[in-house]
Amino acid sequence: MSLHRIHNFNAGPAALPLPVLEEIRESFLDFQGTGMSITEISHRSKPFDGLLNDAIERLRRLLGLDARYKVLFIQGGASLQFAMVPLNLLADGASADYVDTGTWSTKAIQEARLLGKRVRVAASSQDRDFAYIPKAPAFDPQAAYAHITSNNTIKGTQWADFPDTGAVPLVADMSSDILSRTFDARPFGLIYAGAQKNIGPAGVCLVIAREDMLARVPAGLPTMLRYTTFSEKNSLYNTPPCFTIYTVGLVLKWLEETVGGLAAMEALNRRKAALIYRTLDASGFYRGTADADSRSRMNVTFRLPTPELEAAFLVEAQANGLGGLKGHRSVGGCRASLYNAVTLESVTALVDFMAEFERRKG
Repeated sequence: MSLHRIHNFNAGPAALPLPVLEEIRESFLDFQGTGMSITEISHRSKPFDGLLNDAIERLRRLLGLDARYKVLFIQGGASLQFAMVPLNLLADGASADYVDTGTWSTKAIQEARLLGKRVRVAASSQDRDFAYIPKAPAFDPQAAYAHITSNNTIKGTQWADFPDTGAVPLVADMSSDILSRTFDARPFGLIYAGAQKNIGPAGVCLVIAREDMLARVPAGLPTMLRYTTFSEKNSLYNTPPCFTIYTVGLVLKWLEETVGGLAAMEALNRRKAALIYRTLDASGFYRGTADADSRSRMNVTFRLPTPELEAAFLVEAQANGLGGLKGHRSVGGCRASLYNAVTLESVTALVDFMAEFERRKG
């Protein structure tokens, strides 16, 4: 079968590894000899139980998680987690620290406050339109937790090194850079990540919760808003998004067995990002929007000299098989999302096009 596939730089839903898509295609009508599609089998069946536990164990190995951590799959995306985190982890009268680095961390702060929770903004980069990551935020040692957004898709910034919060548990929204690099999970009390950017299709949010954080969950919360509902039932309290979890498992398998783990993935992601940032830095035509020391390796945001040139750039890029380069509607400009599944070949094609476009229009 002849395939027409473009270079996909969408910010989410985003590119998936081609071998994963091919495996889905080959097994979609008959999953593991069941005579049923993965979209048809029972979530209470042995085949689904096997794939769910395989995904959990692969994630544990990739991140080096110890026995204290529970791996959960919850619907509602990262946006629901903006509320679930304070509902479950922030007791009445206690306070939590948040670092505001742009749209998604701003929304997390707003949601916690909407619930009447005490939130202190420990640091913010709003003063320069979120073009940087704050240096050494001053965290309250009495805070219930410290919340960060590890990578900021809209503004193109990323924590190069995670902050030292001392004894305060670190909570992170890692939706757009989960499994893109190695890191020490031990300081984190909870990590959450919407799947649709770096580990699968839309429909599920990965939550990694440490046992001491689960011990905080109040009994009076609605059942589906309690982390313990999911941890006690291995994410099977109700019908989960089976196909999405299946695909996440295939992506984890690809990361572990084909790519060779997170160190190899990080090295490749560094190469991809360096290609584009070198192009931006050598150009008087393109301009990156994030400070050099805060640049994201997942979302490269840039501008051209005029809105008219940006519009022409996007039209011509699409005509040349380079899709998903339009910046977020709230900021405009251009954005290349370089998630794990985006190949070095795709990034090379993009920088070649950028050079040619500048030659003609600059």
